[in-house]
Amino acid sequence: MIVVDVETSGTDPRYHSLVSIGAIDFDNPSDVFFKECRVFDGAKIEDSALAINGMTREQVANPAKPTDGEIVADFILWMKNKKDHTVGGQNPSFDVSFILAGAERNGLNISLAHRVIDLHSITYFHMSKRGIVPPLKNNRTDLNSDVIMKYVGIEPEPKPHIAINGAKWEAEAFSRLFNDKALFPEFNQYSIPWKN
Repeated sequence: MIVVDVETSGTDPRYHSLVSIGAIDFDNPSDVFFKECRVFDGAKIEDSALAINGMTREQVANPAKPTDGEIVADFILWMKNKKDHTVGGQNPSFDVSFILAGAERNGLNISLAHRVIDLHSITYFHMSKRGIVPPLKNNRTDLNSDVIMKYVGIEPEPKPHIAINGAKWEAEAFSRLFNDKALFPEFNQYSIPWKN
């Protein structure tokens, strides 16, 4: 599995752009990918997206940064020698949609499966198996990233949201849910709640 997190200039890959990709090879967590880019020409930039990723309009449009096509091409090269290209993450369908849109816009060939490993679903299953009713809000599960990190026993991801941090926190949560152990040494200080 490759744990992927992206930052974008909005929520629709047709009109908004990637601004960064962070990824971790779950089988080899020291193998990471992180690159930022400028938005594609004509991309819309939403203030709400900038509030999440902490970037300014000037930063996401900086002509000194590589293009979205260049970082997607670099991501394809990084991914090439990985055994398992299955994408996992907090909202992996969103992340994949932006990478695919960047590839298509730039004439790049990338094969990412539509089947992904969703941290929300894994946490829902894990809680249910332990007899815990997942929290609800507006009659829907309220398993956002902060709630999931608390459930697995670690601090929430620092704000603003940076793609490589998102990938790292998500990979750590997957490891605790799948294997009952920490993935990264810096999380060893946090005990796994269901093992106490």
